[in-house]
Amino acid sequence: MNINTQLIEQSKIDTVDFNNLNFGRVFTDHMLVCDFKDGVWQTPTISPYAPISFEPSARVFHYGQAVFEGMKAFKDDNDDVFLFRPDENFERLNKSAERLAMPPVPENVFMEGLKQLLKIDNDWIKKGLGNSLYLRPFIIATEGAIAASPAEEYKFIVICSPAQSYYAGDVRVIISEKYSRAADGGVGYAKAAGNYAAQFYPTSLAHKEGYQQIIWTDANTHEYLEEAGTMNIFFRVGDKLITAPNNDRILDGITRKSIIQIAKDNNIDVEVRRVSVSEIKEAAKAGELKEIFGSGTAAVINPIKGFKHNDFKFELPVLENSYASSFKEKLLNIQYNKSEDNYGWRVKI
Repeated sequence: MNINTQLIEQSKIDTVDFNNLNFGRVFTDHMLVCDFKDGVWQTPTISPYAPISFEPSARVFHYGQAVFEGMKAFKDDNDDVFLFRPDENFERLNKSAERLAMPPVPENVFMEGLKQLLKIDNDWIKKGLGNSLYLRPFIIATEGAIAASPAEEYKFIVICSPAQSYYAGDVRVIISEKYSRAADGGVGYAKAAGNYAAQFYPTSLAHKEGYQQIIWTDANTHEYLEEAGTMNIFFRVGDKLITAPNNDRILDGITRKSIIQIAKDNNIDVEVRRVSVSEIKEAAKAGELKEIFGSGTAAVINPIKGFKHNDFKFELPVLENSYASSFKEKLLNIQYNKSEDNYGWRVKI
């Protein structure tokens, strides 16, 4: 497709210390921008990464019409570049946009725009296990008007940030008894920007108690476990893997569904069902709770070391051959082209 391209005069890549990257702080030379106006998406543009001007009345500032995705590009030992299940990101972005009454991005704008952007900023994608280029596609309402209604103008933008292995340190969590990430009929299943803003405050309260994250519970009863921080959540009870089902409160995680498929193909008993707080606490008391881990694009898999609920505290055992480490290794081998991809998840650029 036709993409207007303006290349940067002088790359800033030589000023970046790729051995000491803070996640999401450094951005590549270029970005993709496509405007929606007069009812149609315009011709996309790839231009130097730079600030963008908006009217103070832009609706995104007042009514929160903003959705995003998180993706990664990987480079193998032969300098080939791959995306991981980008069709899922495309579909979820538009599902999120629909929920916030925003226009869907055309597939060719999303896919071809990404491919061209990655070819231009190819040098920013570093080889080596753990190195990647984090991609942030997002849509925001840009029309200058403060009437409480959907905007008529939007921008679709993709920015890129080099990343290393994401390590959050030891993670212990509080199981929420009061706050919820999302409610029935809400926007929990969408990657809406406001979902993440809403969880900052309760998470800060957890930090004050010495915990790094929250396992969210359902808004109606706080009896069922749903997500961990901004990640989907898995529990290993005995040799069984359990995770909550998708609904309008829980994000349809791409890493989550990949783990479920890999687990099934490795003859692991997987149950996708409601998981109660009392069930997990009883499993912990009986010595049957072996692992809890979160899954998501940034960290891939993040093991949880322990949890607290009311006055009950529990430390997970240290396992030599954990499900978490096995799934992470299998996923990374697919993403970095180190093993066969029998699923068709790996897309070469």
